[in-house]
Amino acid sequence: MSITNEVANFWDRHRVLIKGFLTGFLILIMLIPTALLLGLVSEREQRQAQVIEEISSKWASAQTLQGPVLIVPYKTVTTTEGKTYETVRQAYLLPEHLSINGKLLPEVRHRSLYSVTLYRSAVLMEGTFGAFPAELLQIDPAQIMWNDCHLVMGLNDARGLEEEVTLNWSGAQKIFEAGMPDNKVVSGGLSVPLALAQGTNTFSISIKLKGSGHLYFTPVGKTTEVKLSSAWKDPAFDGQYLPVQTPEITDNGFSAYWKVLQVSRSYPQAWKESATYEIGQSSFGVKLIQPTDGYAKTSRSVKYAILFIALTFTIFFFLELLQKKEVHPLQYILVGMALCIFYSLLLSISEYTGFNPAYAIAATATVSLIGLYTWSIFRKLKIALGFTLALSGLYGYIFILIQLQDYSLLFGSIGLFVIVAIIMYYSRRVDWYGITRPQPDKQTAL
Repeated sequence: MSITNEVANFWDRHRVLIKGFLTGFLILIMLIPTALLLGLVSEREQRQAQVIEEISSKWASAQTLQGPVLIVPYKTVTTTEGKTYETVRQAYLLPEHLSINGKLLPEVRHRSLYSVTLYRSAVLMEGTFGAFPAELLQIDPAQIMWNDCHLVMGLNDARGLEEEVTLNWSGAQKIFEAGMPDNKVVSGGLSVPLALAQGTNTFSISIKLKGSGHLYFTPVGKTTEVKLSSAWKDPAFDGQYLPVQTPEITDNGFSAYWKVLQVSRSYPQAWKESATYEIGQSSFGVKLIQPTDGYAKTSRSVKYAILFIALTFTIFFFLELLQKKEVHPLQYILVGMALCIFYSLLLSISEYTGFNPAYAIAATATVSLIGLYTWSIFRKLKIALGFTLALSGLYGYIFILIQLQDYSLLFGSIGLFVIVAIIMYYSRRVDWYGITRPQPDKQTAL
């Protein structure tokens, strides 16, 4: 027997096994364009982030209002080697009560293919400062410089200020100025000099501020209450504290209410400069998020590419066996390329139409192409139509998984189990050895 005949006999005996391994190898090969597609999605997502950062830098960045904090200077006297030295130190006092009422006016700006959410805000802060706790801080009241105090407000990006920040301090009108007497409590912002009465002082601060991304506040009051409303329909309440009541979110916008007590913070109401506290770490507030993130959804879709390719190749493999019609490996590759191009279509179209319409367009085009190609291979309308419906159902199933988000793992696992069960059910009657077993010659049998 010649070597050629031996090879032919080997192929005939193990044709199904070899084709199965070859199909699996082709599935692994198709992971290469899938990885490239993930890189493309990441690149476009980074480009979007750059555009958002660029526009925000020209408007104003995300804002966090820290304060108000009252800085009270006092003198200390020390004697060394018969000489007396006088040093001015600082003490810090927070409000007894702080009430914040704010309204956000969102604006959506467009550049090229991208949208950026910006906002204007009007914020009114009201509250009271109690009597300075000199005894608690072990400071001699006679050494306190009552007329040289400062009220400071921390601010992330002063370019967002649209008007002068006004202060009503126990009936006296004042204007905040840029700069601070020290940056030990907040790193940057505004301050105003004032005289501190030895008792209760009331205040109100009016701020009109631009920003992007989020607006946060710090709970510096012994009791801090924040009421925030906006016409934006897609808020994300974030930070160290969530609203104490369920926020009202409707098609007309949202409103939310926070109440934070001093005992839930990590810093006291008053301290001297020898102690250091990061009051900004207790910030909370709201983010204005885009209602849909096409790049995130596209990235999640690409992660299901291996499922599409594996199931499609598996169905082709079974059709090849049952219909006794050989499918060339190049035809498998062409089908795999069509499945991968779906994600390129999805990415490019979604930048113009949004994710959902783009998914429908790309899925329809891909299913139609592969369905027609299936008909051209097997030349049976029933098979082509059944394959087209199965692939359409798979695209619909994946679309639902992407929308579910929190339950995608659960329903995805159930779906995979059902798919494997269906494949096992229809393959149970396949005579795997009989496919390659030599058939008896009918004439010889007679």
